Amino acid sequence: MKIVFFIDQPPKLFPEMDYLTFLLAFLQVYKALCEEMFWDTTVKLAENMTLECVYPSMDTLTQMEWFKINTTEKESIAIFSPTYGVIIREPYAGRVDFLNATPPPNDMTLSFNNASDADVGFYSCSLHTFPHGPWEKVIRVVPSESFEKAVPSNSHMVSERGKNITLTCQLPVKWSVQQVMWEKIQPHQIDLLTSCNLSQGRGHISKYRRQILSSCHQGMGSMSITVPHLVASDSGLYRCSLQASTGEGEGFVVRLTVTDGKTDNQYILFVAGGTVLLLLFVILITTIIVISYNRRRPRQKRGLFEESWNIQNKASNNYRSPVSTNQPSDGATEDVYVNYPTFSRRPKARV
Repeated sequence: MKIVFFIDQPPKLFPEMDYLTFLLAFLQVYKALCEEMFWDTTVKLAENMTLECVYPSMDTLTQMEWFKINTTEKESIAIFSPTYGVIIREPYAGRVDFLNATPPPNDMTLSFNNASDADVGFYSCSLHTFPHGPWEKVIRVVPSESFEKAVPSNSHMVSERGKNITLTCQLPVKWSVQQVMWEKIQPHQIDLLTSCNLSQGRGHISKYRRQILSSCHQGMGSMSITVPHLVASDSGLYRCSLQASTGEGEGFVVRLTVTDGKTDNQYILFVAGGTVLLLLFVILITTIIVISYNRRRPRQKRGLFEESWNIQNKASNNYRSPVSTNQPSDGATEDVYVNYPTFSRRPKARV
């Protein structure tokens, strides 16, 4: 007797080719999500570092929370409520705190103590305000060796505090520009001010602490940003980065210096006054030297004349005449030697 067992297999949900298609589709979605992820600020990892989160409006804050963005979830770090105060989550207790003991309504900057490589990654500062609703800023923390080094500036602009200034970046015509970004570069962090995708005509305004005015549309020949009502902290390096669809890139950096008109005028007056005082001092010293020299000059002339006369007189006295006409007063004779030719004498003839 032959017994045959039949084992039922569950039906396949997808054919073998469908698994490959599903995997490729998943990778495409993941790649698209990564490309669409923007970070507003890049911070260099340091033992003591701060993650800046300043809401650029004065809306009413109802609640805010700091997160660390992991691969699949957000990890809560700290939470602040105007009603209930501050709560620091246990894994971060003692290592992080708000920069201000009493946080102002629009400044939720987080301070790290004894940060390590484990703190590298993405962070989110999420605010709930009234009446505009939720607001979020994303910060990327990178290792110090991966942080961009100092960049030289291509030009320098100076403007007074309180004025508006426009920074313009001309787009090259030699290749098609796909994306344009304006950034502010600091030694410890780089802030994204605005980003424009020219191929789609779509822009991204970052969560910078200052209001930045900009526009984005297809066919632009230049990319400009306007910083209204300048303050001292607006001084620094601003970079315009261009990227083509082929991957080719180009950058332009401008240094902005914000001055105070009153301070400049006082400085000019101070420098001018110091120059005048220095000139008067030089004139006074020169006058004193000239007067002193003129007082000593006649004596020097008379002394030189007398010395010259004495030398000549001594020279004339040292000259000795062949025959001395001066006789000693005591009647003593002095031998005088005279050089003269000797003539032979002939004896006189005797008569």
